[in-house]
Amino acid sequence: MKLEKMTMPEGFLWGGASAANQVEGAYDEDGKGISTFDLIPFFTKEERATRKGLPSEISENEIESVLNGVTNHINFPKRRGVDFYHHYKSDIALFAEMGFKVFRFSIGWTRIYPTGFEEQPNQKGLDFYRDVINECKKYNIEPLITMSHYEIPWEVADRYNGWESKETIDLFLNFAKTILDEFAQDVKYWIPFNEMNMTLISPYHGGGIIPERIKSQNLMSAEFQALHNQFVAGAKVLKYGRKVNPNLQFGCMIARLETYAETCKSADQLAALRQEQMNVFYFEVAAIGEYPKYLNKYFIDNDIIFQQSEEELSLLKENTYDYLAFSYYNTYVKSSNVDEETLDGKASGNLVDAQPNAYVTISDWGWPIDSTGFLITLNKLYDKFRLPLFVTENGLGAHDVMKEGHVHDDYRIAYLNDHIKALKEAVEDGVEVLGYTTWTAIDLVSCGTNEMTKRYGFIYVDADDYGIGTYDRYKKDSFYWYKDVIASNGKNID
Repeated sequence: MKLEKMTMPEGFLWGGASAANQVEGAYDEDGKGISTFDLIPFFTKEERATRKGLPSEISENEIESVLNGVTNHINFPKRRGVDFYHHYKSDIALFAEMGFKVFRFSIGWTRIYPTGFEEQPNQKGLDFYRDVINECKKYNIEPLITMSHYEIPWEVADRYNGWESKETIDLFLNFAKTILDEFAQDVKYWIPFNEMNMTLISPYHGGGIIPERIKSQNLMSAEFQALHNQFVAGAKVLKYGRKVNPNLQFGCMIARLETYAETCKSADQLAALRQEQMNVFYFEVAAIGEYPKYLNKYFIDNDIIFQQSEEELSLLKENTYDYLAFSYYNTYVKSSNVDEETLDGKASGNLVDAQPNAYVTISDWGWPIDSTGFLITLNKLYDKFRLPLFVTENGLGAHDVMKEGHVHDDYRIAYLNDHIKALKEAVEDGVEVLGYTTWTAIDLVSCGTNEMTKRYGFIYVDADDYGIGTYDRYKKDSFYWYKDVIASNGKNID
């Protein structure tokens, strides 16, 4: 048998990603309702330093002050985004100029069902996403739709405490059925929930849970109840979607937290293993259809109880996912004798604080830059689950400076160059990867910090943290670099 070296497959899906709540704006136009993210104000760097957890984790008192108009905060960046709602045609034309094969975007639940409880969908919301899909198709760009990129209708959070309640399953299924009925013949790739592990890390952010209102015996029980309900909702979506169109492909997505043990000490190795288990068990459910047994001990040790019926567990078993999607930004270090509560953000990642790693460089926002970790995680995930992978987020948040209409972001090119080299090496190792969508296609409002200052895109948007600017679009140096990468199917990298 003749062996040949694996190369990037023909038709590989190169592209970029976005999220409705971070790009669209127009939060109160054409019948859109208020989402949980519309209530999150901008916190300054000084304010963020005094807050616990992500800035998107706000208290009931803060929510009430926003709803009643008595807050000192008047800046809500996610209500503005970068005005993709009115720029989508020209933005997608720019994506096409780069040569995008796929564009990942999400559908705002409150554009379709403003409160989540309506009997009929908002037609203007459906029309907008139909136009976005048609615009993609015009340029032969494959749409990849995330049904829920964190935000949910505020009314659902208010009445049911978000995903803690099983009633939210049917509301989401109604929304999902509507968009599947509408778009399933034109959109092949779907992701029900973005970064499912966020629900256990930031309950309001990932699950619409207001901690002061939990009905469960403790917050961790409420978080796992919400996560289980999302798993059940996802299984029901898969079951329905495959009836609508058997050719649809569904992916489970998490934020990948590749973790290294601090030393060769066995206790550190075990600590890293435990961290790994708590990151990949989502894929166990997605690929195998059941919770791994090691979670039983975790539930007992942490006094976690949540409702799960035999019918629901059978549903998970019978409706497993077609591919595994994940975001990758950096790696983490785990020690057996360091309490994360004392780290104080020494090496902050996109979700959790971690110990510093002396062997990697650090981004403007303190994130470790580790392309070798990307290669490791691609190999580990494929070796373990043997399902196709889809890299749905990978990128660098940085201070971009525009001078005379130009942004020279060689640091972003270097970051992406090294990670795409790692991606190519993983493919050579035999890892099956469907596509790669950078975070992001265009500058947007940062999910975690609500900043415009933290920029990710190939396209610069002239707007600051307070919405001041022309919102004109400018191509960065990375725009032309990525265009060459796509045209060569990944060959033209250093």
